[in-house]
Amino acid sequence: MFIVGEAVIDEAFGSARFCCDLQVCKGACCCIEGGSGAPLEDPEVQEIRNAYPAVRRYLRDVSIKTIELAGLVEGSPGGFATPCIGQRECVYVSFEDGIARCSFERAFLAGEIGWRKPISCHLFPLRVRRFGQDLVRYEEIDECSGGRARGTAEEVMLYDFLKDALTRKFGAEWYAAFVERCRATGRK
Repeated sequence: MFIVGEAVIDEAFGSARFCCDLQVCKGACCCIEGGSGAPLEDPEVQEIRNAYPAVRRYLRDVSIKTIELAGLVEGSPGGFATPCIGQRECVYVSFEDGIARCSFERAFLAGEIGWRKPISCHLFPLRVRRFGQDLVRYEEIDECSGGRARGTAEEVMLYDFLKDALTRKFGAEWYAAFVERCRATGRK
């Protein structure tokens, strides 16, 4: 572990190579079994409420029905998450050519909303937990084996792949200090 700013970083993160390969994983990160969906930061609940009218058109009927029954989010302050269908796929998943995709991101990329998606999704395969400080750890799940293989083959560092997400979460200054720290200690 090492510290950058107020974040404690998993040592493996600094040297990992990764680049999503949706043709291999089919968007598995949106459909991980577990009972609750993506963890949400409290302000993201309002972002979801604001975005839902634009996002709704991307959703399947089962998603819309689930949202009508369960609500746009589940949980309570400090523990909100997206609802799931069948304790597996996020209710905001849509499918294109057999690949699970985030409906928020689809609407964002189409210029329909200004919020991309939950930060926990944007950062995946990183997990951030708050224990007085942010604990940032790299989670190597089987479903992401294609991303690890592609990152290795294309020599893409995980922190480069996640530059936008890390900058969104921690800021540009933090990201620059983090990359400098990784390079200075020979992790690149």
